[in-house]
Amino acid sequence: MIQRLGELACLFLKLGTISFGGPAAHVALMEDECVRRRGWLSRERFLDLWSATYLIPGPNATEMASQIGYHRAGVVGSFLAAACFTLPAALISAAMAWVYLRSQGMPEIQPWVDPVLAGIKPVVLAIILAALLRLAKTALAGWDLAAIGIAVAAASWSGANEIGALLGGGALGAILLCWTRQPDGGQAGPAEDPRTPPPRRAAMGAWLAGSAGAGSAAAGCAAAGGAAAAAAVPVTLAKLALFFFKVGAVLYGSGYVLIAYLEGGLVREFGWLTEQELVDAVAVGQITPGPLLSTVTFIGYLKLGGAGAAVATVAFLLPGLCLVALVNPWIARLRQARWPALFLDAVGAAAVGLTAVVTVGLGRAILSFQDWRGWLVALAAGLLLWRTRVAAAWLVLAGALAGAILW
Repeated sequence: MIQRLGELACLFLKLGTISFGGPAAHVALMEDECVRRRGWLSRERFLDLWSATYLIPGPNATEMASQIGYHRAGVVGSFLAAACFTLPAALISAAMAWVYLRSQGMPEIQPWVDPVLAGIKPVVLAIILAALLRLAKTALAGWDLAAIGIAVAAASWSGANEIGALLGGGALGAILLCWTRQPDGGQAGPAEDPRTPPPRRAAMGAWLAGSAGAGSAAAGCAAAGGAAAAAAVPVTLAKLALFFFKVGAVLYGSGYVLIAYLEGGLVREFGWLTEQELVDAVAVGQITPGPLLSTVTFIGYLKLGGAGAAVATVAFLLPGLCLVALVNPWIARLRQARWPALFLDAVGAAAVGLTAVVTVGLGRAILSFQDWRGWLVALAAGLLLWRTRVAAAWLVLAGALAGAILW
């Protein structure tokens, strides 16, 4: 057990340090390290854990780290993995908040960060695409699952709400699967992985829900300006903890949803932040590695220093992590019941369709036909992922170096 805890701590500290790019990239890195390279769990089990994570409120990438930690080392492993994945971004954000309070702005940081991110983004796109292809082999095994994925992708492309498309695809898809797959095993599903116990097959939550919007979150927040802030309410650790605990307990969806909560509560209701401070906090969340909750850490430090940063971060994470500990033991049991298992399979296929659509959107945002540098970095990363077993973490670091040189 001690060895497993040490392995979890080392891996998620590393991932928390180099995982730029939003939830899609974070999950792709976890899949690469935990499934492809280390074999800690099968791809089917990974997909089931991620689909359960999607149904839990809070930051999904951190909760996925918690799910893997629980699978590997129980409750202690669950909290350890989440803490280690969060710690690098939290420390960086707190340090940036310290600088911010003394310089009152972020302009001096941006010129150093932009070239590095320009090189990392094409690499992240290649990593996401490679992980998507691997997961699709499991989640779309069979014409019926493929049909569900295509239908949900078409709905999403037409502008349907992602969560509605996912749940609708799961419900209608389960009916289709009940018709095409008999209880006696009429149509075979994905091959079982001998390293983990049956039964299982894929379900993947909208693992990219909101990542397409993450890159432009600061701009979206800036557009929210104009509302007059309420008279400022005095800030205490208890009030800060209660606010972020409530947000963590009800947060579903994209980074836009978190920003909406923060703008409505911290700017308009309590008057704890100005619009510009919120924009800067969101920008910090974009330029730091790890989950977007680094925005929360930054805000906590602005208000009450190191204690505020710690309290805000822990309060925001706590509801989701407690739910992970409650839900994780039940996932395998759901797989043993026919209708829940069919629903999870259909959700997995639907989520692959959603992921494909959002990946296309990310590609259009990251790559430009007027700039050959992004294409070169993305193609190089993709070729290395295809022909070698190089760790995705090294590719991210190489992308940062390429960005510093080419941009």
